[in-house]
Amino acid sequence: MTDPRQRPRRGQGELEALVLSALREADGPATAGWVQERLGGDLAYTTVITILTRLLGKGAVTRERVGRSFAWTPASDQAGLAARKMRKVLDAESDREAVLASFVTGLGPDDERLLRDLLEQEDGDGED
Repeated sequence: MTDPRQRPRRGQGELEALVLSALREADGPATAGWVQERLGGDLAYTTVITILTRLLGKGAVTRERVGRSFAWTPASDQAGLAARKMRKVLDAESDREAVLASFVTGLGPDDERLLRDLLEQEDGDGED
């Protein structure tokens, strides 16, 4: 039997997204304690530290020593984090061409058009 007072488990990555969102709202580097307070204090301090450490390992945040603690800063926005994940998956595969081809053929017309526009912009940047 489940305790009705117990909150449902969060989905994978949800806590990381919440922590990153809190860090983006900070005026500058923020401590784990600040993040914990910003999230309403529902998470244990050690949980916040664990999440920040995982995000550091993924390259999603940076940290700098401030006294005996660390101050944390997001390394990129959500789009940058998603792009990093996509590159990691691509880098793990031996047949990059097949992976990219499969990805592109799975795009809808609007996303395909957007990708073409972005690639054309990149081509145009090098011309002078």
